[in-house]
Amino acid sequence: MKIATVNVNGVRAAFKKGMADWVNESGADIIALQEVRAETKDLIDLFAETGEWHIVHDAATAKGRAGVAVISKLKPIATRTTLGPDEFDSAGRWLEVDFKIGSKVLTVISTYVHSGEVDTPKQVEKYKFLEAMQARMAELIASGGFAVVVGDLNVGHTELDIKNWKGNLKNAGFLPEERAYFDTFMNAQGWVDVGRAAHPDVAGPYTWWSYRGQAFDTDAGWRIDYHLATPKLAKVASNYTVVRAPSYDTRWTDHSPVVVDYKL
Repeated sequence: MKIATVNVNGVRAAFKKGMADWVNESGADIIALQEVRAETKDLIDLFAETGEWHIVHDAATAKGRAGVAVISKLKPIATRTTLGPDEFDSAGRWLEVDFKIGSKVLTVISTYVHSGEVDTPKQVEKYKFLEAMQARMAELIASGGFAVVVGDLNVGHTELDIKNWKGNLKNAGFLPEERAYFDTFMNAQGWVDVGRAAHPDVAGPYTWWSYRGQAFDTDAGWRIDYHLATPKLAKVASNYTVVRAPSYDTRWTDHSPVVVDYKL
């Protein structure tokens, strides 16, 4: 079971720049998307170019913002978008999809955490989301099943996850308060960071680079796109791969797809 995740930075723009070629070549069974910024009909039309897919999409409340989706060769058996208190708007940022694989149920969650901005309401919303996410992830891992949270989590967990970590100690994405949630996910709750497990004690591999300056060419990136798996699923994970574009001008998003094989 090959599962890929990628922040597409606008799926219509990504397809115009060559995303369809990657989809065709990826061999993915399930593709989680973030920052879709389109309608469900757009996804149906775009992915029709690349074969037959089941499409589940949760758009953001504000049109043209955020949006998460799960595109799959397998037919889902259930979907959920509820996260946090009733008054909390998580639309376009959290999508759970269940699949039946033999006798097993696999839950794939596509999530897009707020980028945040220090000392602004954007950062407050980010902490609200991380708090709700922490509570739901505790429930998921307590069930003892097969689940993976994938997506653009907009936090570099450790100094190994950002090239210029010293220059970002006071910036959203590398704040101690944000990183503490990831300590909870991995250390207290028991989720496995599949990327870090595959590359222990190694800087990166990075998954996002700014379009500005020479960030991509100098590999001054951030590792903010994750596969966080339950222990049972992590045991059958292999071939963790960041699909980095060969050059700046061949990029169809500012993120790279992150792909993992799970033997179920």
